This record gives sequence, structure tokens and C-alpha cells, in this order.
Amino acid sequence: MSNKAAGQTGKPVTMVAPKSTPPRPNTTVNTNTGTKMHKRSRSGCFTCRLRRKKCDEGQPQCKACKHLGLKCEYKRPLWWSNNEQRKTQKETIKNIIKRTKLSEKTNQASTTGADSPPGLSHSLPTSATYSDVTARTRAVSVDSSNSLEYDFNQPPLPEHFDMYQPQVFTPRFETYPHYQPYPPTPYEVDIKTERQMYVNDVPTRRDSSISTFSTYQPPPTHDGLPTLPEEEAWMQEEFIESHGDLFSAGNEGLDFNFFDFSHGIPQSTQQAVIQVDDCDRPLLDHFIDNVLRLIFPILEVNQCGSARTEVVLPALESNKCYLHCCLSIAAIHLKSTQGVQNEQLDNDIMRHRYSTISELCEALNRDTDHGKILEATLGMIFFQCSVGRPDDCLPDIPWHQHFQAASSLVRKLELPDAVFQIHPPFNMTLTSWIDILGATMLGRAPQFANTYRDKHLSASTSGLCELMGCEDRMMYLISEIACLEALKIGNVLDDMQLCEHIKLLGQQVDLTEPPPGAVDLPYSSTGSIRPKQLSRNMTAMFRVAARIWLCSLVPGSSRYDQSMIDVVSRFTALFEFIPSGPDGYDRSLVWPLLIAGAHSTPSSAFRHVFADRIACLGEQAEFGSFGRMVRLLQEVWRQSDEQSVVGGHQNVHWRDVMRQKGWDFLLI
Repeated sequence: MSNKAAGQTGKPVTMVAPKSTPPRPNTTVNTNTGTKMHKRSRSGCFTCRLRRKKCDEGQPQCKACKHLGLKCEYKRPLWWSNNEQRKTQKETIKNIIKRTKLSEKTNQASTTGADSPPGLSHSLPTSATYSDVTARTRAVSVDSSNSLEYDFNQPPLPEHFDMYQPQVFTPRFETYPHYQPYPPTPYEVDIKTERQMYVNDVPTRRDSSISTFSTYQPPPTHDGLPTLPEEEAWMQEEFIESHGDLFSAGNEGLDFNFFDFSHGIPQSTQQAVIQVDDCDRPLLDHFIDNVLRLIFPILEVNQCGSARTEVVLPALESNKCYLHCCLSIAAIHLKSTQGVQNEQLDNDIMRHRYSTISELCEALNRDTDHGKILEATLGMIFFQCSVGRPDDCLPDIPWHQHFQAASSLVRKLELPDAVFQIHPPFNMTLTSWIDILGATMLGRAPQFANTYRDKHLSASTSGLCELMGCEDRMMYLISEIACLEALKIGNVLDDMQLCEHIKLLGQQVDLTEPPPGAVDLPYSSTGSIRPKQLSRNMTAMFRVAARIWLCSLVPGSSRYDQSMIDVVSRFTALFEFIPSGPDGYDRSLVWPLLIAGAHSTPSSAFRHVFADRIACLGEQAEFGSFGRMVRLLQEVWRQSDEQSVVGGHQNVHWRDVMRQKGWDFLLI
């Protein structure tokens, strides 16, 4: 029947049971059938997701895992982040289920008679119905006693086989009266099921599947394993398509359970229920769609989606203060990026800032919910680094005043002691990043410098590399350099003592140098980002910037010293290993760019390469900490280059320029 005839007669499409008559000549019928798509939930347990089964998301165990006796894991397990471990876990689950099915099939068969074969009355027509000679003559399994290739001389498998014990054959137990005799010889039956679809009596689709039924008695369940009930009558092979770059992150295994997030089980985007007024709904949508991806780019490349599902969205649902903070950030981003200049946006910014501060003050007065207060306070500090222009003149509380409150909350929650755990608390990691680099903005020592020193000596991690891209031990040394500069500013050390400390810290920085060839392009063979390689490259830039900063502390040093020119050139050469443009990571290198740029000369290659990177970023180079850093460097270069023209090589410190301009920037 032609397509035209089928469409005009309106004859209903019928499904006919498989027929044994020879199929008619091939006739092509084009049918447009709609495919019903369903929205996959990402909040099911990882065991069901691995098995590609629907999960009812029951707590503490879903119905499927409880029914099968499998371990129900809602917290992302370690094997989820590695392709090989996923395959191993998949095979383990399949073997457990298969042993159970075969065991229960044998038990059912024994109730009807040990010598009677299993009933096959419910099976569909086999290949004997069709004319497919190859399919009909498929041989039975080689391991089956019905196969011509079966080795009848092989020793029988011991009845009491334990996969957890050494594989040594034990004597035949039937010689002992207290043991039951061997069951009948096991056998297998391979059943091929075929289905034929007819549309208007014309065969269209033909499906074929093979199932294996076996009476083989599996080994007894080990004492440490649960007893698994029956789930299905037949076992079928399942195949999962492997996306190497998705799960192995550019062939580099990652630990998706690295941080200790404060919100428990992550929620999917579809389940997020955020209570917000209708007038603020556009701001919330703008924050989630456009601002959120700018906040934690390194965490996103290390743990795809965790910033959204495990940090921001749960806080938006449960923390009203945090919600107001994010809405004000969204309004600032709208104002700076889309050129929207009106009183309404300014009112939204100030209204939500005021609501945030009010909620914080009320919570502090109640002396409760310290974790939520810390979460919102850190958001008010750090989110500002991703939005806003340098010339934004709306009144706001300086970041370091917010950080004073955050430091008190950190001590009250005893988070400095918790960072020695295997999974560092996320809020403490973010606090450490702000503390270390923020101290350089003020010329002070970090507030938790002693904690970083202890962690450096014990070689323990704070999660700074996974969150921001720079290795922990390098950040600990930057904390030490900040302490040394604070001593220099306070005139605590004389020049001899200062130079001795600079030498010792320089030797510590030398110990963090990677072997030759460690810095390389961060792309995999498929073009995706390799997170660990990207972190090595970013750490190299922080390391060279720390050397520049350390050299600048030497009394009488100048940016025109040959040693300073050489180290700035080393920094410039590392640009090629950092992806550029709107999807690059220049915005995550604000601090090292500031340090290197402030000590560059007018003829330095740094300024030319830096100008090219700014051009690649486009409008994103104009806002956030990156835009403020560019504005500050331009002013530093203007003042220092003017002095060079008149014959003076006096250094112009970027911190002095910030004080002159009244800028209170957090450039991290």
C-alpha cells in the first residue's frame, strides 16, 4: 500500500500476532509515529541510574534497591566518577542479580519435581516459526551438557563453592551422610523470541531477542551478603553507551564527593522550589541562567553541575538571606552587561541589599542558623567578584567588613578544625580563598594564617585546587608571603631579617616546582578540558606571580631590574597554556594578572599579550573583578610610566593607587 493510500483511506493501523505463514514480498511503508519523550530525573539513586532503571526515589532506600537488596546510594559514590569502576560496579550488580534469579528458578523447579524440565508454555513462538535458517540452527551453550562440545570428563563443581575463599576443590560431600546428594546434572535452554509488526497486513518491523534459562545451582550466598528476592523472570543483557569525556573529564578521574556540602543530598534542577515574588522572578531567572555559570568556573570543570545542584540551588530554596543576595547580584549583572540604566534596577539592587543585611542582623540577634548566615555572608562577598563595573557608585558595605562577620561565624562553627577532615567543608574552602588573597588587598596577614601553616606542614588539603584551580600548598605559601609583607609594613623586621625570610620562602616555592613538561595544553584528544592539567597550568601562573611579589619585597627592588623583567617574561610565556575568550579561564586569574601586570615595564611583552586576551574576552573583560583589575592596572601604568618619562624609576604600588582613588576592590 502506498503512503498516499494509507493516509487518505483512514484505515486504522492494526497490530497482528506473529504468523507462521511466509512473509509477503518486501513493501516499504513510511509511517510517521510520534515518540513520547519523558523527562529524566537526575535525583534518583545512583544504583538505579547505573542500571538504567526507574527509581521511585524512596528514602532511605528506593523500592528497587530494597527489593533486590542492593546498596541504595543517593550520595554520589566514588565509583561514579571513573569509567572502569562504573563497569566493575555494573558487573557486580548484574552477577548478584543473576545468581539470585538462577537460584530461585532452581528452587521453583525443585518444588515441581527434580527431574522435570521447566515449563515453557508462556514463551513466545521460537525461531522454528520463521524461515531464518541461521537463527533456527543456533547451537546451545558450550557449557551446557546438551552441547556436543561439552567436556564430560571435567571434575564436577563443588557444591559448597565460596567465592570469598581460596579456590581449592574439596572432597565429594555425598560420601558423608549428613550432606544431601548432588542435584541432577544442570542444563541450559536458549530461547529465541521473535516479534513481527504488521501495518495494514504489511510486515514492517522485526525484533529478535535471546534468553537463557539454566538449572545450574549457584553457590550459596555469602554470610556478608543480603538475600536477594526475585525481580524479573528472565535476565537480559543491558548495554550502556560510554561517554568518556563526560564521566572521566578528559580522561582524568575526579572525586565527585570531594567537598562536604552543607545541604546533604543534591537536588535536581526540576525539583528546586524557590519561593519568590512575581516581580523578582525575572531577576531569579537571570541569576540562574546567566550569573551562576560565572561564579565557580573551576568547580564546574572539576565537578560538572555541582555548583548549581549542590551549592546554589539548595541555598536559594532554604536560605532567604542568600536568596536576597543573589537577586541583588542579578540586578547588578543586568545593569552592567545589558546597558539597562533605570531607577527600577537601582531600586532592586538597594532593596535586596537592604533585605539581605536585615535578615543577617535578625539571624545574628537570634544567634541561630550560623551555617546559613555564613553562607549568605560569603555570597555577598564573593558573588560581587563576578558582576558589576568599576564605576558602580551605589552605596555598599566594604567586603572586609562582611568578612569580619564571616570570620567570627567560621570560628563559632569550628570550621578551621574541620578542614583537617578527608572531605573539607565547602564554606571553609571558600573562606580560605577570600582570606588569603583578600589579605593581600589590605596589606595584612590572613586571619587563619596559623591554620594554613599547620596544614602546609601536615601536607593536608583544603580543597582550594578543586574550587579555584591553584594547588593548596602554593596558596599556603602565598599566605606566608602576605604575613611577611605585613611584618615589613609594620617595620617589625630590619632589612637583614627581611631578606633572610625572603630567601627561605623562595626556597619553599622552589620545592613546589613541577618536573619539566608538567605544564602543557589542557585539552584532551577530543578537545575537552582536562581539569587536572588546567589546575597545573593555573598553579604555575600563581607560582610565578608569588615569585614576583616576593622579589618586590626586597628593599630597593624595581620593576626595571633584570631579574624582575625575566620573571615577568616567564609569566607571559604561560598564557598560551590557559584557554582564552568568554569560555576561557582568564577571569579566574585576576590576582596573578594583577601582580605580574603591576611590575611590567612599558616594553614588556606582557602588556601586548594582556591586551589581546582582553580583546578575546569582549564585554566580559569590563565587569567583575577582572574589569576592576584592568581599570587598576591602567591607572598604575599611567602613573608609573609618567615617572619613567621624566627619568624616575620609583615604583608605584597598586595598593597606593587604590587608596588614592577610593577603590575598595577584592581582586580575586
